[in-house]
Amino acid sequence: MIGATLPVAAALALLPLALVLQSRAMAPLALLGLAGTVLVAWREGWRPSQLPRPAWPLLALLAWGAASALWSPEPGRALDTSLRLAVMTGLGAMAGAALLASPSRRIGFWAAGGLAVGLAIAALDDATGNAVRAAVRGLPEAPAQLAFGLKNAMAGMALLAPLAFANPSVPLPLRALLAAGMVAVSFLLPGEAAKLASLAAVAAVLLAAFVPRVTGLLIGLAGAGFVLAAPFLARFVLGSGIEVGELPFSAAHRLLIWDFVTARVMDSPLIGWGMEASRAIPGGTGAPDAGMLARFGVSGPYWANAQLLPLHPHNAALQLWLELGAVGGLLGAWLLVELGRASRDPAAAGCLAAGLVVAMLSYGVWQYWWVAGLLLAAATCAAVPDRGVR
Repeated sequence: MIGATLPVAAALALLPLALVLQSRAMAPLALLGLAGTVLVAWREGWRPSQLPRPAWPLLALLAWGAASALWSPEPGRALDTSLRLAVMTGLGAMAGAALLASPSRRIGFWAAGGLAVGLAIAALDDATGNAVRAAVRGLPEAPAQLAFGLKNAMAGMALLAPLAFANPSVPLPLRALLAAGMVAVSFLLPGEAAKLASLAAVAAVLLAAFVPRVTGLLIGLAGAGFVLAAPFLARFVLGSGIEVGELPFSAAHRLLIWDFVTARVMDSPLIGWGMEASRAIPGGTGAPDAGMLARFGVSGPYWANAQLLPLHPHNAALQLWLELGAVGGLLGAWLLVELGRASRDPAAAGCLAAGLVVAMLSYGVWQYWWVAGLLLAAATCAAVPDRGVR
């Protein structure tokens, strides 16, 4: 089934550049790649026999999310989101199963070429004051806020980069250059999550070079443990307040968001508030009061418009607990254990590490574009030859 790898290979080649130009391109390109792989494999005679193990906890989590529509303040969103993500999960699982039947050397070369182009254009856009992205949008000059769009691009590239620089089919000097380039460019651009994700991906790949069968499992177990402990850990660390006045505003704001979310988790710790309820939590659109600002040692006029919960908690573990309670936390932990078990090579370990870092610092659990990228990375790992980075 050599032809079945072409759709995901093409998606990996196009995505880094597309992410730089418009990060929301992740969803259509990733899903087209997965769907194309399933269709080509089917035409070549492949038939699915069983779902990969990580698909089961994810589908169970989405089923619980659908059930939470019964008490969610956003029942329509809960049902719509859970259904859409279940379809995407099924597509990703089938594509992964098809690719597992035909591991291919070409994936690494396409991913490497795409990553090199994406990093080069991202660096060029930053060096020219975002002129590249302004030109694509037909703008005579780049507005100041345009630079922040590169955060999403770098997070997406950090997630997919191990498929290039940890693929044993790619020559070692090129892999080293891509890994160094990923870290270097991420530190040039906005977005702390992407910087940390790049470092985590490289560290995981290097560790997996020596213990490939264990590294992924350890990452999965660590992630599962964090998910289970997240609200209690946040309550212990943030409950009495900590001094964050010297931190950048975005980092300090995250901590105040997590403090607010932890308190709301305790209002419904078993079943949560319901899937997609984050945007409707009472008090979430309000600003921190004087007591909270004093407790965290922050001040300034910008806090008057800083919401306590802007759309989602910016932490996957806390969002699972907030919306789906302890049941959601347990299912999320199960999912990470299964992903860790399946991450038996450096590329998979690197993708898992990068995805975990970004998930715990940035995007909502249910954001379609980000979930599509996660599914593409997970499915493609099945096609990477399982021979380590040597």
